[in-house]
Amino acid sequence: MTKKELLYIKTIADEGSISKAAKKLYITQPSLSHCVQRIEEKLGTKLFVRSAGGLLLTYAGKRYYSVAIEILRLYNDFEIEISEIGDLKKGRITVGITNYLGTWVLPKVLPDFKRLYPNIRVVPQEQSSDELEKSLDMRHLDFAVMHIAPNSIEQSSPEITYSIIHRDPFVVVAPSGSGLSSLAKPSPHGGLPILDVKDIIDQPFVTVTRGKRIRQVTDAIFYKLGAAPNIILTTQSFETARRLCAQGYGITFISWEYSRIFQDDIPVEYYAIDESYMPYWDLCIALPKDYYVTKASQALIQMIKEKMGTEPLISI
Repeated sequence: MTKKELLYIKTIADEGSISKAAKKLYITQPSLSHCVQRIEEKLGTKLFVRSAGGLLLTYAGKRYYSVAIEILRLYNDFEIEISEIGDLKKGRITVGITNYLGTWVLPKVLPDFKRLYPNIRVVPQEQSSDELEKSLDMRHLDFAVMHIAPNSIEQSSPEITYSIIHRDPFVVVAPSGSGLSSLAKPSPHGGLPILDVKDIIDQPFVTVTRGKRIRQVTDAIFYKLGAAPNIILTTQSFETARRLCAQGYGITFISWEYSRIFQDDIPVEYYAIDESYMPYWDLCIALPKDYYVTKASQALIQMIKEKMGTEPLISI
């Protein structure tokens, strides 16, 4: 098995199609089909079967794919290790990050990193949290900067390791003059007044679509309460939800850090959520398990941890 053969079979399996894989590999479809046929003849067994949804791996194909991933990882690690003899003089880092988190993190980190390591190219890949985890599983990213919900590390892919940078609490966003202040209790730390979710369960609620990590944290809060919110609108954007609430449309939950991405004076009130509901997510670095972390990646990860780990958070 050559490196090229391993890569061809892995890419076909990932794409589920020879034509899509050929485009990704920059070769012709007939050449790739012929290569697969030659590999199968050499092995004496089929690696793929056709289905309505595309090409599927046979049992032998699954074993080949598993070995291909491991061998290609070793190839990649060795090549990177050799190339690093120049000690950070050149390189490329593919970093996964969610869109809004990129808005928050990248401007704080990349300019300084570029000044220190001008010949290292950082390539951000902006995806949803679920897509980032799939990309990490498939070793398409060097690492990802993402949020993870409470108690969800144990339920995440065993092929990913998470290093927590800091905890970011969620807050209630309500229109100015909402009257919710009468339901809140003072914070013992002098921060935002605290609301119990059971006291606002009947309020009209604006939320983001399912599949987004903000929604996962939101759903977990209401699940802990044992009641469903009065959802009147669902949107793709937490900022749309926040601005709708400013206009008296309802209330919503967002993370405290995200509430400060857009510095403006829209008329909203913020309330802390009672800690018993575990209203937070953790900012973390996610890495493919047993993946060689380059010196360049280590340097960027360290900078992210230093800058975001000490990011001043107003006590809530």
